[in-house]
Amino acid sequence: MRWAPPDSRSRHAIRDHIAANLDPVADHQEITFLSTCHDFPWDTRRALELALLRVFGVASTSALLVQTGELLVRTQKRYDDTVLLLAEMLENGYDSERGRAALRRMNRQHHRHVIPNDEYLYTLSTFIFEPIRWNERFGWRKLIEKEKLASYHYWKQVGALMNIKDIPPSYEAFERFNLDYEAEHLWFSEDNRRLAVATRDMMLGWVLPRALWPLGAAVMHALLDDRLLEAVGLPRPSRAMRRIVEAALRARGSLLRAMPPRRSPHLITKKRNRTYPDGYRIEDLGAR
Repeated sequence: MRWAPPDSRSRHAIRDHIAANLDPVADHQEITFLSTCHDFPWDTRRALELALLRVFGVASTSALLVQTGELLVRTQKRYDDTVLLLAEMLENGYDSERGRAALRRMNRQHHRHVIPNDEYLYTLSTFIFEPIRWNERFGWRKLIEKEKLASYHYWKQVGALMNIKDIPPSYEAFERFNLDYEAEHLWFSEDNRRLAVATRDMMLGWVLPRALWPLGAAVMHALLDDRLLEAVGLPRPSRAMRRIVEAALRARGSLLRAMPPRRSPHLITKKRNRTYPDGYRIEDLGAR
């Protein structure tokens, strides 16, 4: 394993190790790996699923995604391809052999289309700030400043390797960009709704029989703010549902706080995958 956790039984060993020994610029890959794959694997995955829905709230982005058809016709495969490419870079390092192969494959996919730079920037910003915002609401511990800064530097470097231009020069500037972009660009279109419903239903199908999808949908909607719900055409949940869902996730955080630390990382690239149950090759990920 490239980055091993500290040899400690303390629940806060990784936080303390990062605080005492690592630098958010020089060690941003190690910090992001330890924080994501050891302390917050489930939380990060859920937050990035919400980030995907936020991207669908931008009508110009959704129009292209609907035009390609991948996310409507092959929703699970398109989702798995994206997750695996990002995981290859995070879990192995974007400068590793597999990380570089994943990056080449991702760039090849994106360069097939004309995508405005600001849309790339917004998507990149959601990878940074949605996990941080989830953690503020539901994390079993709070992220320390070094973890937040490391996430910014990690995704800034990935963005540079993807030839994304004009990445804001600081964490604070990128967060301002994220908020300003949403204020200007999150508005409803039918393409937004189609993508959001297809993706939401895919996620519900992972855990629930179809008869329970309406209940599951209400739970998912309770995690989304009203502006995003309007942008993707999904109904607002009741206040009671929001309170129940948020209380349940906070209770989960309290329970995790009392548990021993994870001794081995949760690696998406090593888990059985729905689309590729017998394994995959990086060069086969993405559209043909």
